[in-house]
Amino acid sequence: MDATLKVLFDAADHAAAYAYAPYSNFSVGAAIRTPSGHIIAGCNVENAAYPAGTCAEAGAIAAMVATGETKISDIAIVGLKSNPCYPCGACRQRIFEFSDATTRVHLRNSATGEAITHSIDALLPNAFGPRDLGVV
Repeated sequence: MDATLKVLFDAADHAAAYAYAPYSNFSVGAAIRTPSGHIIAGCNVENAAYPAGTCAEAGAIAAMVATGETKISDIAIVGLKSNPCYPCGACRQRIFEFSDATTRVHLRNSATGEAITHSIDALLPNAFGPRDLGVV
């Protein structure tokens, strides 16, 4: 694993350790690297009204936007009990909105440590996004 990817997974692991998941006991962390090199992480935060919770990817994206960044170069996602932890459909859409064809989604098998990398286009083929709405 190269040094940049290790930094991303370390940040995602750190965030996952602080996840608030008292209902599912399924802690997830996500870490984004922006084109400027910033690393921004988020974790899942559950709520007793399940749909009101927040995925780790959404938390990391919100934190990224709050810093003034709007583009994801890479995102690493870890589920402490998952092999690997793929982003849900809503998070795939969120990642797509801040990505381009070069954006990589890195997932790690928590049992073996093996990293798997996909392009966001492979995870969300034929996506509908900002360009379709004339925003970009």
